[in-house]
Amino acid sequence: MNLIAEHATLLIVLAGAFGFLMAYGVGANDTANAMGTSVGAKALTIKQAIVVAMVFEFAGAYLAGGEVTETIRSGIIDPEAFAGKGDLLAIGMTASLLAAGVWLLLASWLGWPVSTTHSIVGAVIGFAWVGIGSDAVSWGKVTGIVGSWIITPAIAGLVAYLLFQSAQRLIFDHDDPIKRAKRYVPVYMALAGYIMTMVTVSKGLKHVGLHLSIAEEQLISVGVALLVGLVGTIAVSRVKIDPDADREMHYSNVERIFAILMIATACCMAFAHGSNDVANAVGPMAAVISVIQHGGEIVAKSRLDSWVLLLGAVGIVIGLATLGHRVIATVGSGITHLTPSRGFAAELAAASTVVIASGTGLPISTTQTLVGAVVGVGIARGIAALNMNVIRNIVISWVITLPAGAGLAIVFYYALLFMLA
Repeated sequence: MNLIAEHATLLIVLAGAFGFLMAYGVGANDTANAMGTSVGAKALTIKQAIVVAMVFEFAGAYLAGGEVTETIRSGIIDPEAFAGKGDLLAIGMTASLLAAGVWLLLASWLGWPVSTTHSIVGAVIGFAWVGIGSDAVSWGKVTGIVGSWIITPAIAGLVAYLLFQSAQRLIFDHDDPIKRAKRYVPVYMALAGYIMTMVTVSKGLKHVGLHLSIAEEQLISVGVALLVGLVGTIAVSRVKIDPDADREMHYSNVERIFAILMIATACCMAFAHGSNDVANAVGPMAAVISVIQHGGEIVAKSRLDSWVLLLGAVGIVIGLATLGHRVIATVGSGITHLTPSRGFAAELAAASTVVIASGTGLPISTTQTLVGAVVGVGIARGIAALNMNVIRNIVISWVITLPAGAGLAIVFYYALLFMLA
């Protein structure tokens, strides 16, 4: 424990700096989950998307990011393996933040949408492996993460495919799409209201002490869905269009309706994302601070000081504003051409998959979920509609995220040990 006693202030400063870097990477990379499809479908401009996401990501991260976090998240390493070795945990978590932050910066610069969760998990695996030994790593959890590379994008892709096909058959494949839209769009609005309420309640508000039962979550979500459907029915019924206008004009007006839906779903996803994924940055930072405050003792959960949560929230916002446009471009336009109806199907499918995963305990990456949904929409139009080169690069980036995070963490872990020795 001598390292903690001798370098407590320095470790806290380093953890804060590297935690900010990690939060910056979360904002630069993961925010495309909420805004990429909206920009690609031209429901929002890139500047509008950044402003909207900054508001809702910050609100989610700071207001609903939670007061308490698990010291070692995701159960990826065994806490008992670090008993009496709090100094190694503090140094390892600091190295992990730097490793994950560096990897996310590189991936964001290249426009690769990678998982911020898998980045920090890979980094934690790396330092635990060399710091304690391979027995400290829960390899079964790692297997589950690897399996999620296939399972979650596949689920999201299938749901997006079915949603887009249903909109195509119910609305767009008819001579009077506006009339059909007035009948069916309120149904999609109600469905979106239900799914986004479930996402917000289960992912966005679970950190503020709101402990709702499944029945209560369902009751609230159904109530919101009915209200949204009713408001949607009234709003869509008032849409007027020249009966002599050509079908292209009819299609444009239907797409305009879906664009409004996209913006609403994107705001909910941004709020839920900010509240949930800010822990990827502040969790390890809080772990370092907790170990130091407890004199090297490791506790299961640690309180988040307000400045830690604020640092994470500000980092996410700055990362989004300065570097987020690269990943947004990849998700929004690099994979396939999106319209508001296609983008809405992808966003709603991604949100639905998040709800399914939350209920079943399936390990999930929101990045991989949204990419799978966008690919599903593209497949609905035919394989030729997909940019396979972009998809190949994205899949490669997913595969190398865990080992990249682990490798960088090992290097930084030994570097910190050498510096503090």
